[in-house]
Amino acid sequence: MTTLFSPFRDFFKKGDLVLLVLCLIASCFGLLLIFSATQYIGDMRWLRFVAVQFIAILLGVLVYILLTFVDFQLFVEKRWKLLLVFNVVFLLLLLTPLGEDYDSGNLNWLVISRIIPHFPMDVQPNEIVKIPFILLLSIQFAKLQDRGHDISSIPSILQTGGHTIFMLGLIAAICGDFGMCVIYMMIFVAIAWAAGVKLRWFLLTGGGIVLAVVIVWLFFLPETSLWTDYRIMRFRVVLDHSLSSNHYGWQQTRSILAIGSGQLFGQGYLHGIQTQASYSSALPARHTDFIFAVCGEELGLVGCMALLLCLSLIVLRCVWVSRHASSPFHAYVCMGMAGMLLAQVTFNVGMCLFVLPVMGLTLPFISYGGSSIITLFAAMGIVSSVKARPLPSWLRDRSPV
Repeated sequence: MTTLFSPFRDFFKKGDLVLLVLCLIASCFGLLLIFSATQYIGDMRWLRFVAVQFIAILLGVLVYILLTFVDFQLFVEKRWKLLLVFNVVFLLLLLTPLGEDYDSGNLNWLVISRIIPHFPMDVQPNEIVKIPFILLLSIQFAKLQDRGHDISSIPSILQTGGHTIFMLGLIAAICGDFGMCVIYMMIFVAIAWAAGVKLRWFLLTGGGIVLAVVIVWLFFLPETSLWTDYRIMRFRVVLDHSLSSNHYGWQQTRSILAIGSGQLFGQGYLHGIQTQASYSSALPARHTDFIFAVCGEELGLVGCMALLLCLSLIVLRCVWVSRHASSPFHAYVCMGMAGMLLAQVTFNVGMCLFVLPVMGLTLPFISYGGSSIITLFAAMGIVSSVKARPLPSWLRDRSPV
């Protein structure tokens, strides 16, 4: 019996309990919002959403604890090719009969119930692949530095940037999910910044993207049908809310109405007008993409600030662990996780506030999604494993405060 529970005792000694508690608070907050956001369905069908999310949280905690005991650096150094093949093959599975887009325009889901009857949830490969992508990109930067390469040199940028562009192209070609591509790009930015890539590369890349958009906008789009493509319209409607409030901007219009109606303390839990309404013109995707609007309507500004504070503390904890990591690889992994979370929170909340376009990005730990929750706990479990491996005492004494 002692042997059975010894790993759990070791976890309480070495694992990051602070991070686990923050993740549990956020995910339980999300579970309460999902319960409220699915009540309108009726006939107890809401129970499936709550049950799947609850089971995913339990599994996520177990994965968090198990991954705390794994040191990924040696594995990634020896098996990086295997991880890269896994990323490619896992995404290619979306092109098989298991792939499904659910009329969203993005081929994001593997319907496991087609081969395993009654399997309770679908799997999102582009969510899961984020973790090996962070590990691979981190080892790339760490190895370049170990070999004495200038991390800001053109060959180094071509290697790390080429890996990132390859993944972006793969996701764009297979999934068509440009929102997820943005998250992968922000992961690269976070790791590259932590690794010490010089500011000029960020300015050149950002300036190049802006210049390309302006050139296409001014000289190509007005004379083609692309100008009215739904992807372009998602950006245009953000700049001009009156452009198409009943079509392309309809989702975000409902969102800001819900958030605004909540005022300071909200309309009350389970009492949001749009959240609890069953008519078709009510708040869309209220348990997934627009769950932040549910929080705003029912819990008001106070509830939204509490939610954002909790998510911010998770990001800051990842940064703190990165600052105390035992190796550059571990530090970059933690910064990649922090960048992933920060980008997803920023774009989801910005979308709900109608200051950013709809990208189909969920709110970490809050939105419904079994594979998303398990993946997030796994990501944080890797951060916990970094925290469990501190610097040796003779190095810790010399490390900067």
